[in-house]
Amino acid sequence: MNYLLPVLAVLLSFAFIFLTKPRSRKEVRLLLAFSGAFLLALTVFELLPEVFAGPDPRLSGIFIMLGILLQIFLEFFSKGAEHGHVHMQNESNTFPWLLFISLSLHSFLEGIPVEKHGSILYGIIVHKVPIALVLSIFLLHSKMERYLAFMFMLFFSMMTPLGTFFAANSNWADTYYLPLTSLVIGVFLHISTVILFESSEGHSFNIRKISVIILGIAVAYLM
Repeated sequence: MNYLLPVLAVLLSFAFIFLTKPRSRKEVRLLLAFSGAFLLALTVFELLPEVFAGPDPRLSGIFIMLGILLQIFLEFFSKGAEHGHVHMQNESNTFPWLLFISLSLHSFLEGIPVEKHGSILYGIIVHKVPIALVLSIFLLHSKMERYLAFMFMLFFSMMTPLGTFFAANSNWADTYYLPLTSLVIGVFLHISTVILFESSEGHSFNIRKISVIILGIAVAYLM
């Protein structure tokens, strides 16, 4: 199930957009807010205590900061797709390689801690669904051929399971598990906090968004 669920989350989201053909992402904003809070809370409750209980907490802190910097770097190419925004126009019918590579690296890394922390899988899935919805809207309303859009989403859906498989079957991943997990924590912290900041855009009080954020934290705590 660790390998199948992320694939299904992405492909079913793509199928939903393909069949319903919405042009707006307004409907997924609440889901994005929930996913950001849920992922952040799981990171704090599950992953942070593990890496800081290791033999070198300072090294873990360094890799967390490197993860934040890595995600900032990746977003120069993905244009914010990891947190539900694709700030770009696809005016050609060619495959968007830079977007694909940056999202794939992000997804591969986030699959690494799943091998030892099954609950993180649910945070990743809840995170992937709104991202896949927004990404599908972008791809299907671009000039790209439909089969290329499907291939993009298919290969993208496989990256997280590949990260989990790598962590489960690689001696290198096992040896450097704590630094790699710390790197992923940095990625998660950046993405989840950006989602939460953007969900409070305008700094106006929104009871619905506050409610889903609290719900996301509570569900993560109870898992």
